[in-house]
Amino acid sequence: MRYDSQQHTITTERLLLRLFEKADAETVASHCNNINIYKNTLHLPHPYFLNDALVWIEPQRENYKADKFYEFAVTDKESGQIYGTIALSNNRAYQNGEIAYWIGEPYWGNGYATEAAEAMIQFAFEEKKYHKVFARYFKTNSASGKVLQKIGMKKEGTLKEHVRKDNRFKDLVYCGIVRGESALEA
Repeated sequence: MRYDSQQHTITTERLLLRLFEKADAETVASHCNNINIYKNTLHLPHPYFLNDALVWIEPQRENYKADKFYEFAVTDKESGQIYGTIALSNNRAYQNGEIAYWIGEPYWGNGYATEAAEAMIQFAFEEKKYHKVFARYFKTNSASGKVLQKIGMKKEGTLKEHVRKDNRFKDLVYCGIVRGESALEA
């Protein structure tokens, strides 16, 4: 992972994580207007429209500059194709943050979420000096659980019927990693 503080980018073997631009809104809307993305995310609406993407993208640069929230487009390093997004919150008081991500369905199974999540863990520990990074996922979304396991996160517990989505209560699984536990930090 290589972080460029001037360009606000993170580069990995195959990916360039960069800030979103307004011009990305159509691609974001196309990826997010997918029932399978909707089913596995907590806050995305469905259907998902161009205006939803524009409203989501608009505050991102200010949040980044204010060190509140870092949201990056997950893109192909060579072509620039947008695969999805990865985000990291910043809770300064506790020196921790939550990662969250989605990858467009056509790109599932290629390891992009894992590669982006590894980079965000390194960014959190090395650049932002976090003590802990955590994540949560619907218990029904085992693919997300596998991503978190691959990046070294450990399951910390399940909150039974913790959130309501589509008029049903869903279990949330919490995972975390503390600085020094990660092989990525070596």
